[in-house]
Amino acid sequence: MTAFAPDSIVLNRKLPLWYQVSQSLRASVLGRSPGDPLRLPTEEQLAAHYGVSVLTMRQALKELEDEGLITRHRRRGTFIEPSARQGAPVRLLGSVDAIVAQQSGMRARLLDHGPAPVPAGLAEYFPGRTEVTTYHRLRHDEETGEPTNHARNYLPPEIAARVDPAELEIRPMTKVLRDTVGLSIARITDTVEARLADPETARLLDVPLLSPILHYTGVTVDEEGRTLDVTRIHYRGDRFSFTVTLDA
Repeated sequence: MTAFAPDSIVLNRKLPLWYQVSQSLRASVLGRSPGDPLRLPTEEQLAAHYGVSVLTMRQALKELEDEGLITRHRRRGTFIEPSARQGAPVRLLGSVDAIVAQQSGMRARLLDHGPAPVPAGLAEYFPGRTEVTTYHRLRHDEETGEPTNHARNYLPPEIAARVDPAELEIRPMTKVLRDTVGLSIARITDTVEARLADPETARLLDVPLLSPILHYTGVTVDEEGRTLDVTRIHYRGDRFSFTVTLDA
């Protein structure tokens, strides 16, 4: 039987090897194609693949087994669970209406809000400003209660003054700005990249430090090109994938 072929990884000797191996194998399992084999190579083969000891490999496999991603059978081998969760897709469908519809129904808990200096990485979106108003929210899966993502919005203070913070617990910022505040939204530019969970994100999303996450940045502008909102969202990498549909 052909065995599943995991991706390779360059190990950082300053971090626990079992953890790095488990996260790499985990990403390979969750990102597999439908036709990929379910049987994993032997512990010895996997250890050679990653360049670690069999003991380290065994510890990494136990992590995936505890998550329910794999099952281990004496004499038969180790197999990927066919029902292993692939993660809920987040679809970016190309229009403001579609984005509002996609975000609606996601309830959030407002962790804090208030004035803050413009982050260095966002200075280009707020030229001439030294201060913005921030809103920090945490979202949970409504069925399991599991944290799924946390988001920060950065708004010009004069726009933030028209936003009711309580409304952000039941409606997405895009909908609040458009329908409640009455702003005209011309464009939203989305950027998604892979990152590793920092200490704050690991704590809020209840994942191990340096777990893979998806980092989303959305920039909302009006017809004159003025920034209305910049959103940064950290999604759990094991729960979400992004699908972009481009219609001709």
